[in-house]
Amino acid sequence: MTTAKTPIITEAELLAMPEDDYMNAVQLAFFRVRLQELEKEILANAGETTEHLRETVVVPDPADRATIEEEHALELRTRDRERKLLKKVQQSLQKIDNGEYGWCEETGDPIGLARLLARPTAFLSLEAQQRRELKQKMFGD
Repeated sequence: MTTAKTPIITEAELLAMPEDDYMNAVQLAFFRVRLQELEKEILANAGETTEHLRETVVVPDPADRATIEEEHALELRTRDRERKLLKKVQQSLQKIDNGEYGWCEETGDPIGLARLLARPTAFLSLEAQQRRELKQKMFGD
């Protein structure tokens, strides 16, 4: 949703903005558009998978049938990962609406533009994420 007040900018322009402008209206609009595009892409992929799986192919050769079943299983695993990503995308869009996007859930510190460009659904700063992963590794949580 682009308005005259919040023009969409390039990644380079985003990164060139001063730190004081962190998560201003222009930056939030940039990430909203990026997340909405990702959401549309995931939903389109899900629709294609549904259509693809509906196409019933009768293959008499057991090896060919096994190959097709394995391809379907792989496709379903991929869509399951995308389903989980879709939930995070929608949570991120909600955070934009709530004014919480771009801030670490654990520390309240800025997540950082570079990290959000790489992973627009990040809810933790890099340091907080590393601590969480280390804790999980140590305690098997």
